[in-house]
Amino acid sequence: MDPAPPPSRARRWLTAARPFSLPASATPVLFGSVLAPVAGDVPFNLPLFLLSLVAMLALHAAANMYNDLIDHRRGLDTVPNPGSGALARGWLSARDIRAGALLLLSIGAGIGLLLTALCGVTLLGIGLAGVALGVLYSAPRAALKHHALGDLAVFLGFGLLGALGAWFVQARRLSLLPVAWAAPMALLTVAILHANNWRDLRADAEHRIVTVASLLGDRGSLLYYGFLVFSPFVLVTALVLLGTARPTAPLAMPPAFLVTWAAVPMAVSRWRRAVARAAPARPGDFTGLDAATGQLNLAFGLLCTLALIVHRFWMR
Repeated sequence: MDPAPPPSRARRWLTAARPFSLPASATPVLFGSVLAPVAGDVPFNLPLFLLSLVAMLALHAAANMYNDLIDHRRGLDTVPNPGSGALARGWLSARDIRAGALLLLSIGAGIGLLLTALCGVTLLGIGLAGVALGVLYSAPRAALKHHALGDLAVFLGFGLLGALGAWFVQARRLSLLPVAWAAPMALLTVAILHANNWRDLRADAEHRIVTVASLLGDRGSLLYYGFLVFSPFVLVTALVLLGTARPTAPLAMPPAFLVTWAAVPMAVSRWRRAVARAAPARPGDFTGLDAATGQLNLAFGLLCTLALIVHRFWMR
């Protein structure tokens, strides 16, 4: 049988960007951008939203490529995983990945500077904090992900700061609201990373890499994963109940956010795959748990944005 033909160049670069993970940074931008006109009483600016989205996706993809490059140099991720591994598969060289990461970083930073000029210097601080977390996540010596700080970096950088920056672009002012309301989505973003680290427990131990998953071990990682995928629904419900008890509470969520419970079956499905990790129903159920969790994150984020739209029309 003839070997399979090599993938197109577009597919090689798409794989290098880890597309399954990109919704983790896109949904906070969408959510923060829509939240501003709904709760901040400002008009929605579509061009600024699109610029914010492209910048975030470019920076996230650049961080993914940089992470792959550093792991490759350290002898990690030599076996390709579903949805990623362009370098491990030999589809792209280390030089290609480095050039691609620098190009995407330049695009994201350039758009960020443009948005700063248009919206205010405060955005520069938010953007620099996010870029710093992205670089330090994988950077040699610092490598937050190798010192059990990767989960915190992802929670802050891709979850909270993404929503806050998008809010600021639209509203031109800071607020605690996008940070608090984006927290449930940020927990699911951490769940994507944890599923990846949990799968790589053995390889990380061989290279003396410390992650939250390695600190918890297999059983603890299962419980932690359960917390990450189910607590967002609990947190949303708690914030909705807060609004019921105290309608004037500043961080209370409107009842429309209970629509997020439509994603509970997806969370249960991912939990079952995690429980059956030792004897999966299908070969890729556990190795692809990070990508499957990314789908849950996307669904939850879109439902949160839908809740904002429903609430806006409800209040009219």
